[in-house]
Amino acid sequence: MAANILVVEDEPAIQELIAANLQLAGHSVLRAEDGEQALSHVRDAVPDVILLDWMLPGVSGIQLARRFRADERTRDVPIIMLTARSEEVDKVAGLEAGADDYVTKPFSPRELMARIKAVLRRRAPQMTEDSVEVEGLSLDPVTHRVLGNGQSVVLGPTEFRLLHFFMTHPERVHSRTQLLDQVWGDHVFVEERTVDVHIRRLRSALEATGHDWLVQTVRGSGYRFSVHPD
Repeated sequence: MAANILVVEDEPAIQELIAANLQLAGHSVLRAEDGEQALSHVRDAVPDVILLDWMLPGVSGIQLARRFRADERTRDVPIIMLTARSEEVDKVAGLEAGADDYVTKPFSPRELMARIKAVLRRRAPQMTEDSVEVEGLSLDPVTHRVLGNGQSVVLGPTEFRLLHFFMTHPERVHSRTQLLDQVWGDHVFVEERTVDVHIRRLRSALEATGHDWLVQTVRGSGYRFSVHPD
């Protein structure tokens, strides 16, 4: 599945190579040459993945990673550090700063794509193309099909994204604000009650196959997708 990827790299040739391969793979790319540009992009919209060069002019990649991890909006965004440093102590420093993975230059585009897929699978499984199944309810993000016990379930695009997020993050309670950020995007400004409307639509669509009970209301907190009856 296409992701919005922020590439923070001050070497033009490397930045262009990375961006070209990401776009070839179907991803959307934002580019930054330094920390200030990166922070500006993130203020506009939170990316799905950040590729972060260690050696940047001004604020270093390590410092930037710490800032991203300290900010509630970017706390959970996957970060892959790009660096020529290959010593174990440097790798540890990058991981301790909040990076999810560490790629040493020079690297092949194929390796980088594999690392991106891996961090998305761990940190943001709703961004992958992996199908998911829970209690006879299956969702395939590639074909955009949902089946309940083999029966087709018709969903609108927002309900599909909402269900995909729920199914890839089961048993957790999500507030309306968190759902707006994850499903609609933090740069889209809609009222929190919009979530309630789409939850009702999702439950209604799941009633026919008897899966509506999986989407549970947690009073005073938000919603949860759970195989355990509320």
